Amino acid sequence: MPLETKIAILVLAGTGLAFMTRRSLKGLRSHGLYRLLAWIATIALILLNIDDWFVRPFALYQIVSWVMLLLSIFAVTYGTISLHKGRPDPGRNDASLIGIEKTTQLVATGAYRYVRHPMYSSFQLAAVGVFLKDISWTGAFLTASVIVCAVLTAKIEEKENILYYGDAYRDYTKKTKMFIPFLL
Repeated sequence: MPLETKIAILVLAGTGLAFMTRRSLKGLRSHGLYRLLAWIATIALILLNIDDWFVRPFALYQIVSWVMLLLSIFAVTYGTISLHKGRPDPGRNDASLIGIEKTTQLVATGAYRYVRHPMYSSFQLAAVGVFLKDISWTGAFLTASVIVCAVLTAKIEEKENILYYGDAYRDYTKKTKMFIPFLL
């Protein structure tokens, strides 16, 4: 794919995501900004490596890459399904949240029984999976950017959750890991 096309796709996708999440972009203290940056870095990483997506399909690095990408899809799907149990309420007045995040009940079942941030785990798994398609310094930088932005997003969101859910969320953080079940 020509570089000009990749740049155009990145600009259009980034602009579209920024528009769709504009209410959550309240500044450096909102998780919305870092979530947007993680999305943009992920898209940039995909565009960087798209030409090598199916090169040497049975090489070990490609197999590991596909496993990471499948785990990413599982994490985001299971997380989304689990989040619906928190009774999303579009009337919840919190500009930093988008649709499905506006839960009125703390979700500690499903994916959230094991990790507090399955969606951000998915970002990180996808970034590593895409990075492995064609390892480069630019890819390493973008992958690190996705991981850092996902961690910042989660940390800020946890502060927001403590404000909303209080001690229930503090207790929940003691029982679950942030991104990787039983480890981290």
